[in-house]
Amino acid sequence: MIKRASPHQDDRPAGEKVTLVVIHNISLPPGEFGGPHIDDLFMGTLHPGAHPYFAGLAGVRVSAHYLIRRDGTLIQYVEPEKRAWHAGASSWKGRERCNDFSIGIELEGADDVPFAEPQYEALANVAKDLQQRFGPLDFAGHSEVAPGRKTDPGPWFDWARFRASVT
Repeated sequence: MIKRASPHQDDRPAGEKVTLVVIHNISLPPGEFGGPHIDDLFMGTLHPGAHPYFAGLAGVRVSAHYLIRRDGTLIQYVEPEKRAWHAGASSWKGRERCNDFSIGIELEGADDVPFAEPQYEALANVAKDLQQRFGPLDFAGHSEVAPGRKTDPGPWFDWARFRASVT
């Protein structure tokens, strides 16, 4: 695992326990994989002039706990005990502000392409490690905690396969 410390993090509210993992997808620019831009976004160094799409991301402060690249490479940007800024306006089981009690895992991908085998393997390993660390966890897509606002991880994410790999 590669560790990078994103500046886009802070402490969870006092006494808040991790009970949820939110699964996302991301590609920058959309539909392009393998470049440095996701890392730049999470580290706060994305240059808005590097691509026309990035102008809309100027000043955005976002991070995730983990990114899983297409080849299965795992990058940690925020320690799981800290709060990453990944879910935005969100709710789960009647609780608002999912960032307060969740871990955000980004899969390098898009809504319209299948995820790669190494990503499922890395995701299962991280999910199992998190459950050992925090106890039983709920797993939800960004689309489930921010319905109508977000669509990821998208229809190509195989929830049945993922859930079977962590039980």
